[in-house]
Amino acid sequence: TLVDPKLEIYDASGTKIVENDNWSATLADTAASVGAFALLANSRDAALLVTLPPGAYSAQVSGIANGTGEALVEVYEVP
Repeated sequence: TLVDPKLEIYDASGTKIVENDNWSATLADTAASVGAFALLANSRDAALLVTLPPGAYSAQVSGIANGTGEALVEVYEVP
């Protein structure tokens, strides 16, 4: 697994909209409400809560300090 991922979201023009390195525990309640994996409080996982207008977007995951490994990206619609 990718030990310390960074998550970036880009719009269709290639402009970076938002990024996250280490998730915030303030997202735990939202994540639980949509059935997302529970993350430990000290986890280095990346997670975002962002409101986007309709359109095409890309998610890019990379490793901090050139880390390598496998990452899983999940996308949820939050009511």
